[in-house]
Formats: sequence, C-alpha cells, structure tokens
Amino acid sequence: MTSVSYEEKSMIETKADPLEASFAGADDIAELRAGMADLKAKLDGATIAAARPVLSGGGARAPETKQFVDRYLRHGNTAALEVKALDGATGATGGYAVPTEIDSAVDSTLASQSPIRSIANVVRVGSSGYRKLVAVGGFASGWAAEDAARAETGTPTFNEIAPPMGDLFANPAATQQMLDDAAFDVETWLAGEIGVEFARAEGAAFVNGDGVNKPKGFLKAPVAAQDDDARPFGTLQYLATGVDGDFPAASPEDILIDLVQSLRAPYRQGAVFVMNSFTLAFIRKMKTADGHFVWQPGIAAGQPDTLLGYPVIEAGDMPDIGSGTTPIAFGNFKAGYLIADRGETAVLRDPFTAKPFVHFYATRRVGGQVSNSEAIKLLKFAAA
Repeated sequence: MTSVSYEEKSMIETKADPLEASFAGADDIAELRAGMADLKAKLDGATIAAARPVLSGGGARAPETKQFVDRYLRHGNTAALEVKALDGATGATGGYAVPTEIDSAVDSTLASQSPIRSIANVVRVGSSGYRKLVAVGGFASGWAAEDAARAETGTPTFNEIAPPMGDLFANPAATQQMLDDAAFDVETWLAGEIGVEFARAEGAAFVNGDGVNKPKGFLKAPVAAQDDDARPFGTLQYLATGVDGDFPAASPEDILIDLVQSLRAPYRQGAVFVMNSFTLAFIRKMKTADGHFVWQPGIAAGQPDTLLGYPVIEAGDMPDIGSGTTPIAFGNFKAGYLIADRGETAVLRDPFTAKPFVHFYATRRVGGQVSNSEAIKLLKFAAA
C-alpha cells in the first residue's frame, strides 16, 4: 500500500477546497429544482384542463355569445343585450339579436337541409322592400360602314322583381332545470332546433309557396308551352310528356333529353334536376336502348348523383308523377330563383306561457321568387 506524505495530502486538500465551495449552494439548487417541478405540474394541469371538452358557458367563445347564452338563454337576464326590432313599421315587437356563432350554425343547417336554398341565389337584404331590376332581351346593336352614320339602337326592357316575404318562426322549448344544467349545451340545441324547423318550412315555400306572407315557390309561377322568345316575362316553360300522368312508352328517356336541350346553353352551365325521391326511383330504372342506365351515382364521396350528366337534387316537396303534374324541374337556379334573407335570426325568451317550459320564439324574415323565367324548365305529365 502506497503511503501519502504530509505535503501531498496538504496539496490534495488545497485543490479540493474550491470544488467544495462550488457546492456550497446545493440547498439553493435543490430548492430551485423543486420550484420548477411545482411550476411544471401546474402547467400540465392547466393544459389538461384546457384539453377537456368545454361546457356551455366556457371555452374560447366570443364574449357576446357567452353573454347571450349564459345570461339571456339560461336565465332571462336582458341587461346589455342588443334589442332587435322585427317590425319595420312600428318597432313595437322585437327580440334579441342572435350572436354570429349561433346564427352561422342556423345558416349552415338551412344550407345543408333546404335543397332549394343550396342551389338558388341567396342575397342579404336590409329591409322588407327589396327590389331587383331584370333586363329582358339585352342591349340592341347594329352594323355600319366605317364612315356611315350610326342609327340609334333600341333600349332593353326592364322588369322589377320584388320577392314576397314573410316571417319564418320556430318555437322550441326546454325546462328551466335543463337550462340550469351546465352540461346542457343550450347553444347547439337551440341552433339545431331552429335550423331544422326553418329548413323544413322554407323548403316547402320555395317550391309551392303561394306568396302570401311567405316566398312564392317556382311551381306557383305561371306556365306556358311557348319557347323563350314568345313567353311573357315571369312565365316558365313546360314540356309535355305526351302521355297523361306517365312517360311515353317508347324511349321515355328522350323526353328528358328534350327538357335539357330546351334550356339555353348559357344556363346549362350549373343546371340541375330537381325532383322528389319517388320520381327519382322511377327514373333510376330507366335504360337506354343499349342497356345503360340514364342515372349515374356520384363517382366519389360527397359528389352528387347525375342524370344525363347533370346533378340531381332531391326535394321532398316536389309533386309525385300524376295527371297534369310537374314533378321534374331542370334549370340553373342560381340564375332563375332568388332568395332574400333580411337580417339575422332573433330570439325571444318566454318562460311564462307554458310553465315549467321555457319557450324560445325564433324568427327571421325570408322571401323568394322566380327571378329569370328562362333559366328554369318544367316537365309536365300531360298529353299536351
């Protein structure tokens, strides 16, 4: 065993003194590490809490939406909420303007469940007196030699479109106990209830509405067999199948081709077929002379089915095949049918009428009318 002299031992101790001094603050380091661990635990907890599904009344919603849901919808507190007048003449009746998130959810439901809204021209209007001018025939023109005088050309004829409007309303109800439950998502429930009911009611009006305090449906427009050059403005053209209440026995698909070709080429870009499921079931069984189906399913998820290369829209409010009915429409509804939405959805909370239920009276003003009668054609199941 090697012995260490006194001088060597002293030298080792001298060199170790600075190293020991560097660990003099070890307790401070341990305390710092403990503090960092505690902070990390708190941050992790906050992250986990933020990752949980938010209940109604929490989360990163807009302040006005949170205030509307928590204060008004749940408890009826109207302080600091925007009052929305519904009667443009007197302002005597009203409700509370629905925040953007809820109104957008209603719009999304309407667009997805109301088939005519999804293909028509939808405009936002500021009053119930919406007007639109439509030029008939375009601007006249002429030819002339380089140095010849130019005669005055004719001016187009303008027609005014004023879509009939009405108040569309829904009145869903919930108990106060449900509204007091933080787990009940009143925002999603209300938007869903209003959207589904509005979609059902307006879908029927856009097809068959009589125009009295509601939109005027395209099937309620005047019809005639004359072509575009001979028909009055606002009158839709129909093609007769030649058989009362049925397709022709021989080559029934030919009348569908005639219907497509009766629409002018510019309108065929973006045109669709509109019919109900009963009529579509009949047409899906049609075959050409060489055995091919005239109806084709969508080739990819989300793509519409096609008939003669054009999308097919199912509208349950279209009539069935029958004597003298017009169960099939073909046209460019973006150009042919106008939907006018006035303002946002408004909601009035009513906890008194049907206790213990709280009713939410929701309303919005909607109008609609055929805007271009050349852009929509009808197939009539009649002899002539």
